[in-house]
Amino acid sequence: MSNYSIRDLEYLSGIKAHTLRIWEQRYNIITPKRTDTNIRIYDDQDLKLVLNIALLKEHEYKISEIAKFSAEKLSKEIISISEKKHGYPDQIHALTIAMIDLDEAQFEKIMATNTLKFGFEDMMINIIYPFLSRIGILWVTGSIGPAQEHFISNLIRQKLIVAIDGQVMRHNPHSKNFVLYLPEGELHELSLLFANYILRARNHKVIYLGQTLPFDELVFVCESQKPDYIFTAITSTPANDETQVYVSKLEKKFPDVKILLTGYQVIGQGIETRPDTQIITHINKLIELAEQKE
Repeated sequence: MSNYSIRDLEYLSGIKAHTLRIWEQRYNIITPKRTDTNIRIYDDQDLKLVLNIALLKEHEYKISEIAKFSAEKLSKEIISISEKKHGYPDQIHALTIAMIDLDEAQFEKIMATNTLKFGFEDMMINIIYPFLSRIGILWVTGSIGPAQEHFISNLIRQKLIVAIDGQVMRHNPHSKNFVLYLPEGELHELSLLFANYILRARNHKVIYLGQTLPFDELVFVCESQKPDYIFTAITSTPANDETQVYVSKLEKKFPDVKILLTGYQVIGQGIETRPDTQIITHINKLIELAEQKE
């Protein structure tokens, strides 16, 4: 079971910490534990309750009404909304609950329903990516436990690998050569896998090198394959104080290759890059690049 601060609940649910404190005092709707220094601590059940309340609020339920619901009534209302609504925020909410509960059956239902409704790529962009973005910082800071991270990451990873395997390669004169990899020690592979899917779906050639690749091995591959682009995601490794050094090393070693960067350690971190290096702040930027006819 994980512990969450009131700021974690605010970030995951969208309900302000000040509002949560008011609800606690006025309606006794949630009762957090407290540390020896009187700091509020919430568990998985508290988080689920707040997420469910947030969903009901989005559908115009009043907090004074919600506060009177029994657990059974609350569950019934949530199920009713889930069966009727298939908007992106509702599905992100449902996915968060599935992660907290380690509920693979619910995850499969969410993925199957939304893939059928929106298509795999749109489902990934509009549901999975915002979901991963919402909880990504909490993974890095340790607010969400390794078991929950591994559970949901591996299920999403399986879906991506199946989708990639289903691609039929039709290279054309506009096809470019991409090398995709993660730096040595970096294990957060989901954004790299989805980039692989995006590029292959648009008939580009991809050399996928995966997780924790030593720099010398990247040099070996690029010298032999002469790629047009190198794409990497830096989420946790190298660490903050080493990221700029690593990016500069990458640019110096491959002056004739365009470099694409993404991940928590580079987006919005003030990393200095050469003019032709691109920081991919959203998957749509990669899609735009992949669809360019040069």
